[in-house]
Amino acid sequence: MREHGIEAGADPESAPLLGVSSVPSRDFANADLAVSFGGDGTLIRAAHLCSETGTPILGVYYGRFGFVTQCDGPELGACLSAFMDGQVRIESRMMIQTDLIRNGKTVAAVHSLNEAVIQRAVTVPMLTFRVSVDGWLLNTYPADGVIVSTPTGSTGYNLSAGGPILDPRLQAVIITAIAPHTLSARPLVLGPESVVAVGVSLEGEAVLSSDGATRLHLLTGDEIQVRRSPRTTNLVSVERDDFLIKLGQRLFWHQGLQVRQVAAT
Repeated sequence: MREHGIEAGADPESAPLLGVSSVPSRDFANADLAVSFGGDGTLIRAAHLCSETGTPILGVYYGRFGFVTQCDGPELGACLSAFMDGQVRIESRMMIQTDLIRNGKTVAAVHSLNEAVIQRAVTVPMLTFRVSVDGWLLNTYPADGVIVSTPTGSTGYNLSAGGPILDPRLQAVIITAIAPHTLSARPLVLGPESVVAVGVSLEGEAVLSSDGATRLHLLTGDEIQVRRSPRTTNLVSVERDDFLIKLGQRLFWHQGLQVRQVAAT
């Protein structure tokens, strides 16, 4: 990057090791490109720093699962060159905004690339979650919790809870109950403009979390509203069929098989 006359910086912990400028977290959004080294969790943290301004993110895979990261370590040089030459695509990923409403007022608002989760605390028995969509009561779930996720987050907690996998380029909202104590509970995919409201019959402690990071404790009478966020996460995409390739690799669908691209006519 120096050879191309590009100024590079890093987070305060990494900067001394790399011999580059130290960049505070609040200034990451001012860059022309953010590069995250790790798995999806590291990239999601970068998304929280960059989504308000739409700074593109290149995810370099050094994690365990890595559905959102875009390239492996040995490919970094080629990916950076492609970005600087304008030969990459920028994928805009939908995000959701979650409002915590208490006594009729919004007391907190968080933005998520993957999901918002309303769930019981670890030591609390099963709770009842009342879910409405666009003002209409959808269902009441006796469960451990409810996940509201984006298509990007469909391969995260939603997948572990038995929810559907969506192409991350879609615009949609997914509702998935966590360990529901009813046979009628099924994951549901809604349009992107849907507003999902979740209330909890609090006979114990419940928690709202965003992307596994932000955690807010809920009180009796609180309501959570989830809607499409005005923010988007822009990801540098190098491989045209990146998501389909990762599905086979990360879920081990192709073990023992020779995979080739099939052209449809």
